[in-house]
Amino acid sequence: MSPSSIGAEAPAVTLSGLGVRVAGRALLDGVDLALARGEHTLLVGPSGSGKSTLLRVIAGLVAPSAGTVALFGAPASAPGSVIIPPERRGVGMLFQGAALWPHMGVRETVAFVLARRGVPRSERRARADALLEQCDLAGFAERRAATLSGGEAQRLGLARALAAEPRVLLLDEPLGPLDAPRRAALLDMLHRVQRALDLTVLHVTHDPAEAARVADRILSLDGGRLVTDARSVRP
Repeated sequence: MSPSSIGAEAPAVTLSGLGVRVAGRALLDGVDLALARGEHTLLVGPSGSGKSTLLRVIAGLVAPSAGTVALFGAPASAPGSVIIPPERRGVGMLFQGAALWPHMGVRETVAFVLARRGVPRSERRARADALLEQCDLAGFAERRAATLSGGEAQRLGLARALAAEPRVLLLDEPLGPLDAPRRAALLDMLHRVQRALDLTVLHVTHDPAEAARVADRILSLDGGRLVTDARSVRP
């Protein structure tokens, strides 16, 4: 069953008793969480608290050791198994440092994802260019990914994630490598895209004060457990 086939009442993401253990160590321990559709949630916590592991479980890159993941009401992961594979989850992920394919061009990067999704060759260029424009990369199509600045690379990483038409977007420290002006510009662009596409966003950040102005909710993990869940008070 695909996420798009589920009724409108289910949360975008539901985690129930979620646990991940590696070599006997609990990276996540009994996490219960529901993310509403269209919600922008910040996820904070000290290094090693399980933030990136949580994103990877939602993305289907890691199977939980305990508990379940549901996406829009559809069972997506169970203990020891990934029920819906990553490419069918409707989940996009922007990795820390963008994690681009440096040998590819900018348009080529986005078109590659479109090709994997079965978009006809005749449509790929126009659709890739539209995504690049949406991510403030108009005019960059012929550049190599390896030549981009940090902020440009993060915007290309976002365009690549959006090429899969996700309904949930996971952000793993997307602002970390940038200076203050570029962080503010990228955050504003992320907020604009999230609202335009009605995406559910789970956003790992080391600086909640900076990102709180666009967030609906702030979660805190510590030792693999959810310790704080609060509504954001925007400035």
